[in-house]
Amino acid sequence: MFDKLADVERRFEEINQRLQEPATVQNNELYRGLMKEYRMLEPIVQKLAEYNAAKAEHEEAKELLEESGLDADFREMVQQQLSDGKEKMEQYGNELKILLLPKDPRDEKNVILEIRGGAGGEEAALFANSLLRMYSMYADAQGWKTEILSLNATELGGVKEVSMAVEGNGAYSRLKFESGVHRVQRVPETETQGRVHTSTVTVAVMAEAEEVDFELDMNDLKIDTFRSSGAGGQHINKTSSAIRVTHLPSGMVVECQDERSQFKNKDKALKVLRSRLLAQKQAEQKDAIDAARKSQVGTGDRSERIRTYNFPQGRLTDHRVGLTLYKLDSIMNGDLDDIIDTLITADQAEKLKNTEE
Repeated sequence: MFDKLADVERRFEEINQRLQEPATVQNNELYRGLMKEYRMLEPIVQKLAEYNAAKAEHEEAKELLEESGLDADFREMVQQQLSDGKEKMEQYGNELKILLLPKDPRDEKNVILEIRGGAGGEEAALFANSLLRMYSMYADAQGWKTEILSLNATELGGVKEVSMAVEGNGAYSRLKFESGVHRVQRVPETETQGRVHTSTVTVAVMAEAEEVDFELDMNDLKIDTFRSSGAGGQHINKTSSAIRVTHLPSGMVVECQDERSQFKNKDKALKVLRSRLLAQKQAEQKDAIDAARKSQVGTGDRSERIRTYNFPQGRLTDHRVGLTLYKLDSIMNGDLDDIIDTLITADQAEKLKNTEE
């Protein structure tokens, strides 16, 4: 590990020097690339400095204790310094191991978030709308930008399906564990007997694919226009601005009718399609590499029930890590950090275990 850390430190110093050179500053593309690498290495170098300081503290105390003639009070103080130094070294050493874990190249990507009502009819659609609100509020709290790409609403205020773009630093790294089946247990507004119903909603989180990530062959696409449907203004049903894109090799279909402009709808639909196809390709690659291995926080498979929202008890349970929280109201208002931090920690622990095996 320390050989790798030495390489990181050397590379960090090299980048630091290059960033100060006029030729680098004048080359925008080079400067951006080096700054990105600098920001990635900086936390590792800072943590290494903390580790080295703790190590120096520990070694100083060790040398003092080897000397004779120390009075009892001073010896006790030095022994405490020795213990503190060792404890810090262990802590910082573990944190360095985590920082050195291979990074998911998608972590800094923007996100395409898709939510679909599952079993439960209108109640599932209403809860899908609640999840849309929850993720929108979480994104706002993170300072991220959101944009609805497509929305299929119900007459009672529910959502059959919705695609939302989430743009912001580290969006995918924070949201990627949300993929899966979300189960809700509550009394629907339409329930006259007060009985608790169970419904499900499917969430898919995909790193937004850029053209360099996944190039679409336009010959593989069938693009149809149709008139928008549903509430939305006077232009509805008068112009064929809605777009349906079919990817012929896979049969995947994306519709977008949110914009009045046919071209804007087409751009949004292609963005969603590209991200879906990239996610599918990456999932296939992952299955081929480690089909036999399941990570501690789950596979992200859409068929996997990952979480239960129990409204009568105000309880949320994440089944992958056995986390139970009794603050459902604040969670539904976008307070997701406790859940997401626990999932990230569990994922890091599993990766560390795998590297040590």
